Amino acid sequence: MRSILFGLALAGMTLTAHAAEMGDDGLHKADWMRDTFKDLQEDFAEAQAEGKRMLILVEQRGCLYCRDMHENTFPDPRVNTLLQEDYYTVQLNLHGDIEVVDTDGEELTEKEALRKWGVLFTPTMIFLDTTLDESKSAQQQAVAVMPGAFSAGTTLDLMTWVKEERYLDTSEEDFQRYHARMIQERDDGDTR
Repeated sequence: MRSILFGLALAGMTLTAHAAEMGDDGLHKADWMRDTFKDLQEDFAEAQAEGKRMLILVEQRGCLYCRDMHENTFPDPRVNTLLQEDYYTVQLNLHGDIEVVDTDGEELTEKEALRKWGVLFTPTMIFLDTTLDESKSAQQQAVAVMPGAFSAGTTLDLMTWVKEERYLDTSEEDFQRYHARMIQERDDGDTR
């Protein structure tokens, strides 16, 4: 019995290790992330050409909450499908020195750009609008920002809320009301 339990635990660790592959920069890597030159104007144009929404994912080396998202949230089939099919994700390092061209054209290092945007936590997901205003920074034209690690359900709901452009009319149902309704529908067994 112990050998079976040990084998199952070892298999679980192998799956977890695979889900949280690390890059040379110490950040988690996933096949849905884009390896770009970090020119956010060009990245935005590429996202638009593919019919996808631009998502900036901010992480840092050693971030336990980032690991949690990569091991427990992003692999959820519902979240992963959205990441693969609907989002163009560019990863930035909170303390990185790689040059970034902000959506307003300013050239900065990753850490300078993130300081400029006021990003303090990792992970942080920054969702851009469907149009780009080249006079504003990425943070100024974000339609939603998710600072911190959240469950698959919360992440799914925010990604869906952004994808469906529900932020355009929050007079009846802002994100919190939408999220509460989605939780209730899932609890009631409605799979819509």
